[in-house]
Order: sequence, then C-alpha cells, then structure tokens
Amino acid sequence: MNAHLDHRNPLVFDTHELGRRPGALQRLTRTVTAPKDFGIEGVIGVPLGAPIELDLRLESVMEGVLVTGTARASVEGECVRCLEPLHQEVAADFQELFTYPDADDRGRTAEPVDDAEDEDRLYLEDGLFDLEPVLRDAVVLALPMQPVCRETCAGLCPECGIRLDENPDHHHDAVDIRWAALQGLVGTVKDDEKDNMGGAEAGVDEKQEK
Repeated sequence: MNAHLDHRNPLVFDTHELGRRPGALQRLTRTVTAPKDFGIEGVIGVPLGAPIELDLRLESVMEGVLVTGTARASVEGECVRCLEPLHQEVAADFQELFTYPDADDRGRTAEPVDDAEDEDRLYLEDGLFDLEPVLRDAVVLALPMQPVCRETCAGLCPECGIRLDENPDHHHDAVDIRWAALQGLVGTVKDDEKDNMGGAEAGVDEKQEK
C-alpha cells in the first residue's frame, strides 16, 4: 500500500468529492509533466518534464474507485533503421481499480491481507490515489519496441553506413566470394607460369653462352 501520498503531487488524485456511493462518476482533465523514466530506456520515451494530457473517468464501485483514462504525449527516440532522431505522438489507454483498504473483493469490510496477491493491488490512502505507476506502465506498453522515423525508411548501407533515403541510387558492386577466390587462384597460377618461363629462358641463355 502507498504511504504518505502528497495531494500537491499532480499525479495524486483526491476522490473525496466522488464519494463512496456505487455508481457515482467524476470526469477530470489534467496536464502533468512527465517524471523520469517514462519510456523504454535508450530507445524511445516521454522526455523528462514534457507535458502529458490526461482524460480521466472516476467511478465509485463497491471495492473502491475504478479509474479509466487516456494519456497523450509526444515521445522522442531514435529510428532503429537510420539512427536519426524521431518525434511521435502516442496515446495510451488504461483502466485500474484502486481498492479501499478496508474492503474485500465483495466490498465488505475486511482486514487487508499481506500476501502476494495483495501486493499486486493498488489502494486508496485517505481518499487519495497515485496514478504514476499505472500511467508509466500504460505509456511504456503503447510505445513501439522498434521505432522507425517512417515505415518506408530504407535505413543505412550495411557496407559504408550512408543513409539510403538520401542516396536512393547508392550501391556497391557485389562480388561473389567464390569468383573472387577463383580470380585469386588464376592470378597465382599466372604468376607461377611467369616465374617458370623466366627460369626456362634463363636456362636457354646459359646453354647458348656455352
């Protein structure tokens, strides 16, 4: 369970106005700044301090408060094909139940149980809930694992590293390694023949001198 939530934190929300009557609804919009590590490290993510727009729907249910929402933000990263910087817009949908600390699965009063299943739950604390862990998970899941600047990006030349989109006619003459080996063998044979012919001519000259 969270402890000592700060109502001044823009990602902490107060549900006191919503109340605990099942079926009560509250809609909220808020723009918050991104904390650090909002993305896939070294690949793509929301820059620290960048704005995240939130549209939230809070619904009071027997067990607690069901939060449904959408987060929209601009993300930055690097194209995996051409390694150029990229900027994209991302929208992440999420839904999470924040449970009353004194309620079981049926909404009845009960003592919280410290077990593995209980650790996966998110709880309300004095009517407050922290949206940050839910938001982070939703944004990360919405990000591409292999981001590209555009779907048609041709990437880089594997031989010299030049960007192919800027040089569409760029190419290297392909050499079959088998032919290259044969050409080298032919060159070696020719060199040997020249050496042998040179030796033979030298022998003839010696005989003529005698």
